[in-house]
Amino acid sequence: MKISDLGEFPLIDRVARIVGVERADVVMGIGDDVAILDCGGEDWLLAKVDSQVEGTHYRTDLITPRQLGRRALAINLSDIAAVGGRPTHALVSLALQADTDVAWVDELYRGLREEGDRFGVVVVGGNMASSPGQAFIDVIVLGSVQRDHAILRAGARPGDSVLVSGRLGDSAAGLRLLLDASLQVSEAEREPLLARHLTPVPRLLESAVIAGSGLATAMIDLSDGLSSDIGHVCERSAVGVRLWEEQLPISAGARHVAELCNEPGWRLALNGGEDYELCFTAPAADAGGLAARIEKQTGTAVTVVGEILPKDEGRWFVLKDGREVELGAGGWDHFAAG
Repeated sequence: MKISDLGEFPLIDRVARIVGVERADVVMGIGDDVAILDCGGEDWLLAKVDSQVEGTHYRTDLITPRQLGRRALAINLSDIAAVGGRPTHALVSLALQADTDVAWVDELYRGLREEGDRFGVVVVGGNMASSPGQAFIDVIVLGSVQRDHAILRAGARPGDSVLVSGRLGDSAAGLRLLLDASLQVSEAEREPLLARHLTPVPRLLESAVIAGSGLATAMIDLSDGLSSDIGHVCERSAVGVRLWEEQLPISAGARHVAELCNEPGWRLALNGGEDYELCFTAPAADAGGLAARIEKQTGTAVTVVGEILPKDEGRWFVLKDGREVELGAGGWDHFAAG
């Protein structure tokens, strides 16, 4: 059997069965956005690692090294945000071809520094190695979370509302613009979409409000796409879900790009991925007030896009015409065949 036959998430489950252990200091190991460790202090320690691989996650003709540095750190910070945490330190492992221009490396680290300065994160170490092929960047981020503020993927309950921050589908629309020069949109539409893809903003401020409220029952960041990521919440919480097309927050620019690509805007929102928004659940009675509080304190709009169902009621997507279709995981899988 090849890993392409298995897929990314079954492979993670398989690895977890080999190395996963139950220990008192491991609050959350493999299976959530970050590892949560109890080292005996007032807060729990958070640890996260993520990679950017040339040719898979980025192309050097489509992103500057400074943008890449910012992006490589931001996507890790997003996972810290997804558990209600605060990032503090980063380590960077870099593998490059020997003929890489030193100026490229300088700009990469300037991007890392720039993004870190925005959120109080310092790069404190790492590693460098030679690669015979594509470059890759591994970033480890450490942080902390108050013990009573940590929000996991498990915890969503039937009757909860499903909420998302910001807009969905912008990053996927930006990627389509980068890959297809024939797609013609105005600069007013193009620039925000490109920025959402190349330099996403981790929702750390929004996460602090959510965690401090004590109202969220589960949370995840939207890296693989809403359809896939809400599925992870459903798996860990043993629940079902119903999402509504008419509630999805999609920008006019993303809708325009989707139209040019002959696909519905909701497909970018559900399956596009790399939005790095927060998706969280909260009791329906509290959802509206919590959304208003987040927007008031951060300026980021929050939208109720669905509801949590009992597990045996399944996972559904309601189209504008009222039809319900089964909600499958249509987002990113690193090892999916084809």
